Amino acid sequence: MENPLLLFPQLNISASKDKAYYKVMKSATKEEPPKASKPGTKQKRNRLSLLLQKPEFHEGDHLGKPGNLTKAASVSPEEAVKWGESFDKLLSEKAGLDAFTKFLKTEFSEENIEFWIACEDYKKSRSAHELLPKAKTIFETFIQKDAPKEVNLDFHTKEVTSQSIGQPLRSSFDAAQSTVYRLMEQDSYPRFLRSAPYLSLLQGRGPACAPLRRRSRSFTVSDFQGARPRFGAW
Repeated sequence: MENPLLLFPQLNISASKDKAYYKVMKSATKEEPPKASKPGTKQKRNRLSLLLQKPEFHEGDHLGKPGNLTKAASVSPEEAVKWGESFDKLLSEKAGLDAFTKFLKTEFSEENIEFWIACEDYKKSRSAHELLPKAKTIFETFIQKDAPKEVNLDFHTKEVTSQSIGQPLRSSFDAAQSTVYRLMEQDSYPRFLRSAPYLSLLQGRGPACAPLRRRSRSFTVSDFQGARPRFGAW
C-alpha cells in the first residue's frame, strides 16, 4: 500500500506547517518573560494622619506614640507647679502639652486636644490656598456627623462652622475651638491636676502610670454655655 502522504501531498504540507507552528509557539512560550504582577491599589490614607505627620503641625510629635510622656529628667517640680497656675500655661509648654495629651489618652478623650492642635495649625496657614484642604480635613475628622474623632459641639456652633467650610477663613474654627477649650479647661484639666502622673512630677519623681478610665461624659457643652473663655496669646 502506497504512503498516503505521497498520494495526497497536501497532507504532507499541512503536517509540516503544523510542526513548524508548534515549534514556533513552543519557543515563544519558553522565551516569553513572566508578566509582572500589577501593583495593588494603594489604600487612601486618612488625611488627618497626613496632617498629623507634618512637622509643622505638632512641632515635637505630641501625638502618635502612646508612651510619649514627658521624661522626669526634663521636667522639674518647679516647672510642673507652673502647669497648675492656668490651663493656658499648661498648653503653652511643650512638655505640659505632651503630658496633658497622654492623660487624655487614658480617658479616651484625646480627640479634644488633637482638634485644638489642628485648629492652632490651621490658623498658622500662610496663604488662603492652604485653608481649604485643611478646613475640609478638620471638618471631616472632628466636626461632621459620625466623624472618626467627633468632638462634642452644640448644634449652633456646628452649624456656623459647617457653613464656613466652602469659603474658609482663618477664623472659621474659632467658635468650635473655644467650645472644646472650655470643655477641657473645666472638665479634664482639674482631673489632670489630681492625676498620679502630675502629682509624681510635683514631687520630683518619674510620671506614674495612671489607670485607664472610661470616656468621661460627666460634662456637656450646655454645662459651659456663657462661660468666658480664657485664652493665652495665640
